[in-house]
Amino acid sequence: MKTLPIKDEHITLAQALKLAGLAGSGGQAKNLVRTGVVAVNGVAEAQPGRKLYPGDRFRVHEGDEWVLAR
Repeated sequence: MKTLPIKDEHITLAQALKLAGLAGSGGQAKNLVRTGVVAVNGVAEAQPGRKLYPGDRFRVHEGDEWVLAR
């Protein structure tokens, strides 16, 4: 499991994908989420604007799982 440090209280899923290097742009991150291949805390997520908080986990396809930390 990889850790993604954040400075603020929360971050959007699209922002997290960009910071983790899983998407090259905000538009690419949004499209990735909307195709249904991104899971948050083990559940498929289709909303790129979903807020993630420290402790939340996300992954794309069967790739590495990332966890948010402050």
